Amino acid sequence: MIPREFFVTSAKAISSVSELNAFDLALKNAGIAQCNLVTVSSVLPQKCKERKWRKLPPGSITHAVIARMDGGEGTIIGAGLAWAWEKDKEYGIVAEAHGNMDHKALNEALAWKIKEMADIRGIEIGEIDFRIEVLGVPIGNYGCVIATLVYCPLDS
Repeated sequence: MIPREFFVTSAKAISSVSELNAFDLALKNAGIAQCNLVTVSSVLPQKCKERKWRKLPPGSITHAVIARMDGGEGTIIGAGLAWAWEKDKEYGIVAEAHGNMDHKALNEALAWKIKEMADIRGIEIGEIDFRIEVLGVPIGNYGCVIATLVYCPLDS
């Protein structure tokens, strides 16, 4: 299976019940709660086109690169993705980062990681795109932030 399209989505959420409920709400807010997500590593296939978010059929087995951070009350949590294409567009790479970081720290970590990935592969990359979510978790709540690159199923 070689995907032909992908979209990037992200969200944040809080729950007074549990981290799992905050995660579930973050998935809903990102528009992918109805999918069965399968985590994959970080290579974009040649000719795979980025598209706008689209609703996927409920129950779809959906491959995705996922950055996720959970946290308790009073913490700052962040998650993000960076993606870029090899200069000849043979393929692309995706980096993930998460932690108790703000937007600036995540941006720096993602840029460093994706550049290291390119160096490891001996490739030159073009423009880097970023998607980052940060949340200050309110007292009495659990929080979750996600950033996800979702491959559109071929049969949807």
